[in-house]
Formats: sequence, C-alpha cells, structure tokens
Amino acid sequence: MQTFQVLIIGSGFGGQCAAINLLKAGIDDFRLLERRDFFGGTWCQNTYPGAAVDVPSPLYSLSFAPYRWTQMFAGQAELHRYTRHVVEHFGLRDKVELNANVERVEWDDANKRWTVYTASKGTFCAQFLINATGPLSQPVVPRFDGQERFQGKTFHTNNWDHNYDYRQKRVAIVGSGASAAQVIPAIAPDVGQLHVFQRTPHWVLPRADHSFGRLQRWLLGFKPAYKLLRWGIYWQFETRVIGFKYSKPAVHRVQRQALHFLKRQVPDAELRRKLTPDYTIGCKRVILSSTLYPALTRSNVTLHSREQGIAAINETGIVTLDGQHIEVDLIVWSTGYDATDGVISYPVTGKNGTRLKEVWAPYPRAYLGTALPDFPNLFIVTGPNTGIGHTSALFIIESQMNYILDCIRTLKVQGLRSIEVRHEAERTYTEMIHREMERTVWKSGGCHSWYQSKSGHVIAMFPGFSFSFHRLTRALNPADHILS
Repeated sequence: MQTFQVLIIGSGFGGQCAAINLLKAGIDDFRLLERRDFFGGTWCQNTYPGAAVDVPSPLYSLSFAPYRWTQMFAGQAELHRYTRHVVEHFGLRDKVELNANVERVEWDDANKRWTVYTASKGTFCAQFLINATGPLSQPVVPRFDGQERFQGKTFHTNNWDHNYDYRQKRVAIVGSGASAAQVIPAIAPDVGQLHVFQRTPHWVLPRADHSFGRLQRWLLGFKPAYKLLRWGIYWQFETRVIGFKYSKPAVHRVQRQALHFLKRQVPDAELRRKLTPDYTIGCKRVILSSTLYPALTRSNVTLHSREQGIAAINETGIVTLDGQHIEVDLIVWSTGYDATDGVISYPVTGKNGTRLKEVWAPYPRAYLGTALPDFPNLFIVTGPNTGIGHTSALFIIESQMNYILDCIRTLKVQGLRSIEVRHEAERTYTEMIHREMERTVWKSGGCHSWYQSKSGHVIAMFPGFSFSFHRLTRALNPADHILS
C-alpha cells in the first residue's frame, strides 16, 4: 500500500490546479491518480475534429499560469500544448500515476484516512482525498433496438478514432449540442453524406474569434497585460448572469439577436423551423459558432428533427421514426456526458458505512459544491452546483481551492486529523442554492437539459455571479464544520 498525505483523482485542470496549490502551500506528499495512459484530462482526451474551447483563452486558463495564446478561442491542439506547459512548468509529471483506474474508495475512521483501490496499480492511502474527475468525463451513449447489429464503424466524440477515414463516407452524427456543433462544420466538406439527428435545437450566437498578432502575443507574455485582458473579459462575461437570472428583457434581447442570426445564415424557411428552439435562450447551453448554420445548409447535409429521429439501428444503418432507412458507414455519438447523477463514477463509502450513492439518490448535493457530511477529508472539484454558464470553469475551480487548502491548513495548524461539514450547514446551503435556482432560466426556461438530474433539480449550475461563489469559498467557516 502506498501512503500519501493527499491523493488527487484526475489529472485535468482540476487535478492540476489542486496539485499546484498544494505545492504552493508547501505540501509535496501527494499523488495524482489518472485512469488513462496519459496526463491531462478533457483537452487531451477530446480530439475530435473542430474541438475548441467556447470561453476566451486568456480567461480559460489558470490565473497563475499565463500563456501566449495564438487564438482568442483556443483549439484542442493548443489547449493540449497549454496543458503540457503547465505540467512541465510546475513539475507535475513525477507526481502522477497513470493507468490508475479507481474502483472504489473507503474511509477508515479509526485511522482517519481514505483507502483508494485501483484496478491495476494496487491500493493507495491518504489523509485527504480530492476528487477532480470532472463532470464531463463519463460519456453517454443512448440505446436503440438493433444497435449491436450495426456492421459499420461507431464511436463517441470523447473517443474519436483517428485511424478511421471518414472522407467520402456516409456519416450520421447523433446529437446537436456543443460537440456536434464543432464536429459538423469540420467534417461536412469531406464526407459524402452527413445526417445530423437533432433531438432538440439549440440557440446559436456568432463566435467572435480571431487570431492574436505578433505584437498581441508578445504583450500576453507580460503578466500585467495578461491580467488586464483577463479581467476585462471576466467582467464582460460576468454581466451575462443578469440575463440568466435577473432580467427577462435582457434575455429577450439576446434571443432576438439569435433569431436574426439564424435568419441571416439559413435562408430556407423549413430548415429554420427545425433549428428554432421553443424554449428561452440560456435554458440549455448556448452554442457559439459562426460555421454551424452554413454547414447545415450544405447540399450533402441533412438535418433530422425529433419527429424524424432514430427508431432503430440495423446492420447497414438507421431506421427513422417516419419510416426512412438511411444507410451509413459511420455513426458518431455526440450525446454528451453524465454530468449530474454521475459526478463521481466510482463507489464512495464514508463514516459508518455511509454510501455516497445512497446519499445522492434523491439528487447530488454538497456544501459549496465541495464537501459532504459523513465524508471527512473528502473534497469534490467541480462538484454539484459549481458549473458556470457564463464564464470560465477554471475561475470556480481556483475558488474551490481556497476552501480546500484552508481546511487542510487548519487541521495542520491545530494538530487535528479530520474535518467534515455539518449536516445542517450542508442542508442550509443546498436549500439556498435551489431556492435561488428557481429564479434562473435554467429552471424556468421551459427545457430539459443536461444541467438537470433525473430528479428535475438543476445540479450542474451555480445560480449566481461567479464572484459570489468566490466570496463563499475564500475561507473556512469553522462553525459549519466538525474538526477532530
């Protein structure tokens, strides 16, 4: 058994941020456990054509790790390079255990430690456990009759097979969300036929992307200039919460802009009808793309709406609800992730045999989206209700680190061994979150999105300004916790 002070599960930006903050706090007795055979998380795993971030790069980066970006909205290859830059700059490579797929974790109350069981790397033990697996790590593939009979190629966007040549092939993309909106324009010019199966249309706004010139990139190398640009973007994006929560006129104004954009880019009235959502903008994730609509108007692209959706799959293709048989060579599942009920994919057992699966059976919840009663010394990065629909998720992750490091620091200073949030503190916080959620477009916008769990509660999003979350997490409130 390998023993450390801290174990971090996951090596994406959440895990990297946790590791770097530990090093800054003088704690180097830790390991990152990564289930894959490479370091890096989302932007090393998602390599599908067209993959890119939908938050401006200077904001979608760690505040303490500036970078000379080439593009305002970085593509996957540049995000991968940035990940390598962070790993090398902070010396994290020797701190990771690859191919360490966690099977279960258990709290040992007698020794005040977590035991982590992996599939092939043995057992690990630590005083503190930080789950940083991320909400977009468990891909979802829907089931259809006859699916196993299909004789062509199939894969999820999360695991794109670059050995398969899709050029001049008949391709079906199932799903029309953020990943599909990037894949469709990237492959449409090269495939023979492209069939897009859309369950629900998304609101789309233009993507104000541009390349940074030589002078701009040079300036990005100076921390004051980088910080100024970063905060300028931050405050511009922060105003979006007003529309999501506080101002219906603001929402309606943006929705009119989106309708005008749709009309301008899609001249065909029937195709526009299929692409027009029947819910309030912002209820589902808004797609930023200036290339999606033109790709959908191509002669080799067919959009199938809900009433023309998939009834079954057979050996050669897809049978639709309206009776068509569409022969395809490749089916791409662009069907998202289990981002709410599947926040943590492995079994977690806390004090007195308390099982996380049972605690979260009604719906996932956590104090500050980070800590749970009966699960001492366990911290969840990007846990329930920490998602942010208007700005960078990395801002929230860095905010969580303030709370996590303060918990660890407090135990060390006081010579104690464990900390857990009180039941009443978690309950009060959760009630506040869902009370505030009622005022948001995510709850009242008339859609069902991946932001919601099976219970109907909105689990993915934080219902307010990101600086409000930062204020809540900047320091430990001892009265809300049990220390021993």
